[in-house]
Amino acid sequence: MTSFAYADDPAPVFEFKSTTTKLTAFVPSTLEPEKLILALQEQLGDGEHFLSNEQIAVDFSQLKSIPSAIDIAALVNVLRQFQLRPIAAQGGSIDQQVAAQEAGLMVLQDSSITHTPAVVETIATPSAMIIHRPVRTGQQVYAKGCDLIVLALVSHGAEVIADGNIHVYAPLRGRALAGARGDTQARIFTTCMEAELVSIAGIYRSLDENLPDSIAGKPSQIYLDQDKLVIEALTQTN
Repeated sequence: MTSFAYADDPAPVFEFKSTTTKLTAFVPSTLEPEKLILALQEQLGDGEHFLSNEQIAVDFSQLKSIPSAIDIAALVNVLRQFQLRPIAAQGGSIDQQVAAQEAGLMVLQDSSITHTPAVVETIATPSAMIIHRPVRTGQQVYAKGCDLIVLALVSHGAEVIADGNIHVYAPLRGRALAGARGDTQARIFTTCMEAELVSIAGIYRSLDENLPDSIAGKPSQIYLDQDKLVIEALTQTN
């Protein structure tokens, strides 16, 4: 850390500090605005979402064309329409990076980026990722290396995944997959069980069939008993 201060004032005027901040990457395979808008609407919806106001790095590694600065500026405008904040570029060819710089984006090294070409992956704390907004139909949230805590609705057709436990303090109507990397001790908890599918460590169960009244719409938990997936009311004890 480096500080700068006036001679007669011991308090620093400003400081340089290193950080470990990372960005979520947006990895387009096309820059056609119409296609991007349709895909973003399907993934994020038209209102607020769990990536609202997230700083984004545009990763050009999957883009075959060499865009102009105008093309990239149009992409930036599309992302801003969906409450995303593109501030940087990464990957791709030198020509692509030059165009990104001309469009006002800074070029980052690989270590500055968390790649998310298919799965929307938010940067998490070591213990848990916390999602405050609804997870909408078509959206997917993955808590890598930690628990996932969702404080709002998980809609039908949405998917929540965690390497650890999943806690949904609202109706769970989509799919929930805990212990995604094989943790057989992981559990799923929800205050309102209406899930389409649940899974622990790769053992899954579709819930198309009617659940008993003691579980349907009630606070429930899901866990593994050996290789058997158990769904029970939270009022019960093992």
